[in-house]
Amino acid sequence: MPANEWDTDHAERYLARADDYPHRAEADAALLELVPTDPRRILDLGTGDGRVLRMVRDRSPTTRGIGLDVSHRMLTAARRECDDIDGIEILEHDLADELPDLGRFDAVVSSFAIHHLEHERKRALYEEILGALVPDGVFVNLEHVASPNERLHLEFLAAIDEPDDPSNRLLDVETQLAWLRELGYADVDCFWKWREIAVLSGRRPA
Repeated sequence: MPANEWDTDHAERYLARADDYPHRAEADAALLELVPTDPRRILDLGTGDGRVLRMVRDRSPTTRGIGLDVSHRMLTAARRECDDIDGIEILEHDLADELPDLGRFDAVVSSFAIHHLEHERKRALYEEILGALVPDGVFVNLEHVASPNERLHLEFLAAIDEPDDPSNRLLDVETQLAWLRELGYADVDCFWKWREIAVLSGRRPA
């Protein structure tokens, strides 16, 4: 979704509903399970209100993290929610642009952000993420993916009680997993899925 859309009331509506989407707790748990138990550094792409960073820090208090987002409303929410957490930095960045050099990370995570990018940019971002990982570092993407057909897509929209979003650039799981393997990730798989919500992950070889 364009940055200006996320600087409207759309951001507040999403944050207000975040905990209420079907199977959200299961999806968050699946993401967290794939993150190393005590990572030194973590990068969160499209951090929103810092939800994933807070989950990781609740489990691993010494982890240092950076959250990137383009929406000023999301950045304000993230800074408010993470203000009292030492070692967490929230920065403005548009994922449509090349990732800045922020050093190397034990884990790069994303939650419902990358699907807003054009497909060519998705693949390029996956390659940049691989370069930002330390050896044996992990990329975990909790993502909105494409259904195999229109009927299943409409059933998904009914299940989450949301209208279709024309700014989404949804892509099937199989294509994204193939990209990760082609780029050189190891241990690539879809580790959890419910309809159009999936947890995809791969690791930089040691």
